[in-house]
Parts: sequence; structure tokens; C-alpha cells
Amino acid sequence: MADIGRRETGAHAARTPRELRAWRNAIFAIFFLSGLSLASWVARIPAVRDFTDLTTQGVGLVILTGSIASVVGLVVAPIVLARFGPRIGMASTLIVVSAGLVLVGLGGSVVPSIPLLVVGLVLAGFGNGTVDVIMNVDAAEAEREIGRTVMPLMHAFFSFGTVAGAGFAALASALGLSVAPHLAIVAVVIAIGAIVAVRFVPHRIELGDPAAAGESDAPAARVPWTQRLRRNLSVWGDLSLLAIGLVMLAMSFAEGSANDWIALAVVDGHGFDETTAAAVFTVFTVAMTAARVLGGPVLDRFGRVPVIRIEALVGVAGLALFIFGTQLWMVVLGTVLWGIGASLGFPVGMSAAADVPDRATAAARVSAVAMIGYTAFLVGPPLLGLIGQQFGVLNALIVLLVLMALAFVAAPAVRERSRSGHGG
Repeated sequence: MADIGRRETGAHAARTPRELRAWRNAIFAIFFLSGLSLASWVARIPAVRDFTDLTTQGVGLVILTGSIASVVGLVVAPIVLARFGPRIGMASTLIVVSAGLVLVGLGGSVVPSIPLLVVGLVLAGFGNGTVDVIMNVDAAEAEREIGRTVMPLMHAFFSFGTVAGAGFAALASALGLSVAPHLAIVAVVIAIGAIVAVRFVPHRIELGDPAAAGESDAPAARVPWTQRLRRNLSVWGDLSLLAIGLVMLAMSFAEGSANDWIALAVVDGHGFDETTAAAVFTVFTVAMTAARVLGGPVLDRFGRVPVIRIEALVGVAGLALFIFGTQLWMVVLGTVLWGIGASLGFPVGMSAAADVPDRATAAARVSAVAMIGYTAFLVGPPLLGLIGQQFGVLNALIVLLVLMALAFVAAPAVRERSRSGHGG
């Protein structure tokens, strides 16, 4: 099975079901490791704050440096993919994430150093932003060859990673394990896991994998990486692709804003206590993860457009209940519907962007919409905070309701164009 990378060279080479499962599981692992890295740091923010004597504003500024680096990673990702291919790209960027976590641990619990902490977060943010795009490109390729919708489950594994990261962080804190050794352990797991996982990702010359160019049965010479980069950038002129990006932007905005603002909205907007707020946020994460686990078969049964339109309507209803509800049951039900409504937009958008015959163009399209989705995910919550400062956090959430309505209108852009694969 470990030889899967040496068996594939062309876009049309047939793979056995065993090889397809190995590839799929490898991408599951990459998504899981990305989620693990994010949650491991976020869960230890209070300990880092106390050790470095950062103010709340200082914590916000430090986190902002990581977010900016993540956006830079999104922009750089097409260059990394074009130059090195998905295997080297995913492994190297997760190793960068691991290095960043080690520095965060050192600056946050060994030597109180804000510059060291910032450098660590910049590395971790840049690596995660870059790998987010590359892993989605490869996940779309795997889904196409498998012949079934598995992208929602890929993103569910990211959620599983965040749960594991938060759980291990809680255990480390309970055992009195400081941030440095905790994050060092996580960093080793991520680096080793990435190196092992990418061995089961096939070489593909159309995605720029250097190793694929030397295979004896390669169908064509490897295209220069500068030409592949130009191809990646040219897809931004495709209006249908931008419509797919609109669906992803709306639902990514709703997901990212929920992660940052649900708990605060429950406390400041509805007047419930912090324990209730934490429980409501947990309800959101469970609803979203469950919808992604179950989403693949539903999409295969009913199609992308009807499912996205129903999800958009469900999201609108959920947000309306959450914003305007006066009872706790309304807030909880609204949260469940909100989570379900925002769950499939991002993975469905990835699948729709990849749904073109030319695999090289498909990779460029997935890269473009991934940048749109992740930029909305990163930039949306702070923007919502600025609106909330002026009009109140619950009123700010009306923006999400409007975006969900736009996703309903743009849903036809995600329609299936083809369904090819090996039925793995």
C-alpha cells in the first residue's frame, strides 16, 4: 500500500479500491492534524496569557498576527502547490505548523517572550493557511476518483481534530503539564503524522508533483510551475466559479462567526450565564459535525443544488430564531439549525469547483474557491465584531442571515457537471 505514490502518474490511471481507500484515509489524517494544531493552541490561550502577563487587548493583537499570516498562507498556497505538488506541500507546511507550535510553547511557558510567541503564531498561521488550500485541492481529486461525495466527511475530520486537540489540552492542564511540553508533543504528532500520511497520496503530474515527472508511464512532460501558476490565477475570471465562491463565502462567514460570537451573543445579547453559553456553543459544533458526517449520502441522493438551498433556508430560520428568540429553547433550536445550515457550503463548494473534465484546471478552481472560503472564515468574525460594537452583537448577526439568503440565490452554481470515478 505504501507504494501507491509510485503507481500513479497520469490523470486517467486506474486505481484499485484499496489504493483509493488509502488515499482517502491519508487526507482524513491531514484534515485531522490541521484541526488538532488549531485547537491545541487555542485551548491554552489562558495559560499563555497568564504566563506572559498579556492584557486582553494584547491577546487579541497576538492572535491577529496569526490570522494575518493565515491569510498570507492562503495567497501563497497556489504558488506552493504549483511549485512542489500536494505531497511535498502538505507535509512541509504541517512541519512549519509544528515548528510554530514549539515556539509558541517556549514563548508562552518557558521564557516569557512576546516576539517568540508572535513568530510561533506566524509560522503556525502561515502553515495552516497554506495546507488548508492544498488539502482541499487533494481532497477534491480523491473524491472525484472515488465517485462518491466524501468532502463533507473530510471536513468532519477537521472537527474531530479540534475535539481531540481541545480534549488533550484539557487533560494536559489537569495534569499540570505546562504549555511547552504539551505543544511539543502535539508538534511531534503532527510532523510525523503528516510525513506518514502523504506517502499514501498518489503522485500526479497535472498537479505539479515533481516525483511524477520521472515516471516511465507519464503521459506528458511536466508543465513548468510558472505556467501552472498562471493557469491557477486565470480561473478568477470565471463568473460561475465566483458564484460558487459566493456560496462558500456566505456559509464560511456563518461558520466562522459562530465559532467566535455564539457564546458572547448568548451572554450579552440574550442575558444567559456563561455555562449556558458554553453549552449552546457545544450544541453548534455537534450539529455541524453531525451534518457533515451524514452529508455525503444525502448529497449523492438528492444532488447539490436542492441540498444547499434547503440548508440555506434552514440557516436563515436558525439565525432568525437565534437573533429574535426570547426563550432558551428558541436559542438552542436556532443554534442547531444554524449549525446544520452552515455545515455543507464549504465542502460542497470544493466539490463543485473540481467538477470539470480538466484535472489541472480543477485544481486551480479548487484553490481559488478555497481562498475565498478561508478568507471569509478568517476575516468575517473580526468584521462582525466591528459591526457589533456599533449596533449590538445580535443585530450584527443579521448580516449572516442576509448572506444565507444570497447562498440560496447562488446555489445553482454548484450543480453537478459530471460524475466520474471508480466507485471506490
